[in-house]
Amino acid sequence: MEWYVAYLVLGAVAGFLGGMFGIGGGTLLVPILLMLFEAQHFPPESAMHLALGSSMAIILFTAAASMRKHHQLGAVNWRVVIGITPGILLGTALGALLAASVSPRFLAIFFTLFVYFAATQILLDVRPHASRQLPGPAGLTLAGTFTGWLSTLVSVGGGIIVVPFLIWCNMPLRHAIGTAAAIGFPIAIGGTMGYIFTGMNATLPAPHLGYVYLPAVLGCALASVITAPLGAKTAHRTNVALLRKLFAVLLLVLATKLLLNVVA
Repeated sequence: MEWYVAYLVLGAVAGFLGGMFGIGGGTLLVPILLMLFEAQHFPPESAMHLALGSSMAIILFTAAASMRKHHQLGAVNWRVVIGITPGILLGTALGALLAASVSPRFLAIFFTLFVYFAATQILLDVRPHASRQLPGPAGLTLAGTFTGWLSTLVSVGGGIIVVPFLIWCNMPLRHAIGTAAAIGFPIAIGGTMGYIFTGMNATLPAPHLGYVYLPAVLGCALASVITAPLGAKTAHRTNVALLRKLFAVLLLVLATKLLLNVVA
């Protein structure tokens, strides 16, 4: 029972942060899920893949709730969401296939480097200058393919990639966050299906669907669908700059712990 409580708490925190920052919460979910799976003595050769797949499935629920709230607040550019989705689905398929073909060690190191990049970007408040307009269908497809590929490899909702891209394309920050949250939904759909498909023949603790561990998804999702709208609402009403920096510090700590475990 204590594991279900841990999943509920983790889902509540990840959902709130995903709704607030438009990042899906995966950067927080993956390292903590990995620690929980290792504590339950899951197969070490599959624990990292299982953490990534389960995180992506949880993001599916978080992204849906966050997308709905941002839409209610009028902050979603649906033209961009629709235009980028085909590329997203292609990229998530490619990302899932690559994730299944590489070692857990590679995935852990790649994930850690991505978190270091994301956290540094948040700490330094790095934002691109709005120097161009949104691209046409071909450009959106290309951007979506890269976003889906990378998001699946590190199991995030894509906000850390999409928000800077949309700001660079002259979209206001509020709408960039809301649109990124909505784009997180097709990312989560494609990524979840990819991890289910590539993990169908893996020997894992039951109950599971491929690399998706159902108890973790159920516990985290139940809490995240409640807290994600609260996070989205908070993002529109408060100055989240300090909270973003504290969150970045937490990510650095978790990523460093994961990296030390891998290289030890």
